[in-house]
Amino acid sequence: MGSCIDRNRHHSIGCDGDSFAQRRAIMIDSLKPFSEAPVPCKICGGVAELYGVVDFHKSCAEAQGVRLRLSGVPIYYRRCVTCDFLFTEAFDNWSHDQFKAHIYNESYQTVDPDYQTKRPSENAGVVARLWSAYKSETRVLDYGGGNDVFCTVLRASGFPVAITYDPMTPEYAHRPDGKYDLVTCFETLEHLPDPAEGIASILEYAADPGGLIFFTTFAQPVDFNSYGLHWWYVGPRNGHVSIFSKQALTRAFGRHGYRLVSFNDNVHLAFRTLPLFLAHLDTSMLDQPNK
Repeated sequence: MGSCIDRNRHHSIGCDGDSFAQRRAIMIDSLKPFSEAPVPCKICGGVAELYGVVDFHKSCAEAQGVRLRLSGVPIYYRRCVTCDFLFTEAFDNWSHDQFKAHIYNESYQTVDPDYQTKRPSENAGVVARLWSAYKSETRVLDYGGGNDVFCTVLRASGFPVAITYDPMTPEYAHRPDGKYDLVTCFETLEHLPDPAEGIASILEYAADPGGLIFFTTFAQPVDFNSYGLHWWYVGPRNGHVSIFSKQALTRAFGRHGYRLVSFNDNVHLAFRTLPLFLAHLDTSMLDQPNK
């Protein structure tokens, strides 16, 4: 589904009258019908009540002043009363092809201009610095890595094994073999319509017992309720269908025996056994869901 940019500031994309209306009608028909009744939380099984509704074209680019024209497609979100996990069921029945047609399409860069090169290059620089002394012995899998830019930079930095796996990208959709010392997943968890299954799939590739999961996803701020669905990270047009709280992240990884340390609201590390080279970490930060 193409994006319609505010004509006051930008040219329009994919707003060609009848075809836009047709794509919208097709999309609405494919969404999972919402119910007013509470449903089980996708993370902890607690009661998840309706929390609010936004237009499908709400995107994270609004934080940079880019606003898409209203699509007229309502997307309902729920929030768990136990772990505060925020999610929508609207896209639960979609296939990969439907996600590619309506979200991860030719207009996606409009709502996430950094995803192709800037962000993966910067993330690779961070990992290369943090693991510089151990790169020769660190096998890396980038889960949800898109176009392989991240791993290309790591390989050029001296990591002998750096592999991209992304089910949404045909060139990198083949499931990798083996286990990895470091599994990265940057800006991935918020895109998972089934987060429990997705996290379990990510953890399958972690070496036991010392494999690390180094990932980013913005956790809800402590004053989330003062923002509600106006919070910038709630963006269905970006594919942000699962918005975690710190408590929800701790529960999601804890069920698999992993501990979680969050360096800030966006950068997190999950592990079973903390490697010696990370023994200096302040363990008071561990498993603090509401800090």
